[in-house]
Amino acid sequence: MSSQSSGSKWVAGLLVVAIAVVVGVFVYREKQARDGASAPPFSAVGASTSAAPQGAQGASPPLHPVDPAHASTAALPSLDQSDDAILAGLLGLTSDEALKSLLRSDAIVSRMVATIDALPKQTIGMNVLPLRTPTGRFQVQSDDGMFVESKKNVERYGTYMYVAERVDPQAAVAWYKRHYPLFQKAYADLGTGGYFNDRLVQVIDHLLDAPEPKGALQLIPAKVGYVYANPAYEQLSVGQKFMIRVGAENEAKLKAKLRALREAIVAE
Repeated sequence: MSSQSSGSKWVAGLLVVAIAVVVGVFVYREKQARDGASAPPFSAVGASTSAAPQGAQGASPPLHPVDPAHASTAALPSLDQSDDAILAGLLGLTSDEALKSLLRSDAIVSRMVATIDALPKQTIGMNVLPLRTPTGRFQVQSDDGMFVESKKNVERYGTYMYVAERVDPQAAVAWYKRHYPLFQKAYADLGTGGYFNDRLVQVIDHLLDAPEPKGALQLIPAKVGYVYANPAYEQLSVGQKFMIRVGAENEAKLKAKLRALREAIVAE
């Protein structure tokens, strides 16, 4: 955890707005000094091509198909021309300007997809993040002779939690399904194959499996910032580290929102 700007950066990983704003809301980011300043601008591969149909990713059928009946009856813009429409849709889900102050306005869908795909991994590139990082510095305090995270850090994420709590899961998932071809196209551009909706459900399940530690976790100084003293926590994915780092109360709120999102996503 870097002592600069959140020690190890948290940022949003828009789980497709609520899918996004929920897990989205911040993503735990390690080794900021090594990766942050030198990250190249984000560029979606093949973004100028039209959205691909869900079944174009191979012979195996999706585990969690998106019913075409939920798709938009109006023609969707191409992925590289979708930012204005996507931004308007996301802001409509929160009904105020809070999300707009956090959201990066370029390559929105591609950033969401790349970030969500990276949550179960050990690292995430700073250049793909869809939301701006919190301001201020990560703080630690001494507790019985050991370093632990200061409770003041939770205050820095108030706007993110506010946005997450205002998003209605049913409305967010309905919006997501209508625009699903764009998300599938962005996922295909990552070169991973498969179906984005399946990956999204997999990522939500991964986040729901995040530990729920009782009490403060010991931190030890590292070359850059701090790391968890317990190797089992230090080896967690960026997504699961986020879930425990946000604090027990916020973790419980986010998991409740994620369960509601998952239920709506897999519903027929």
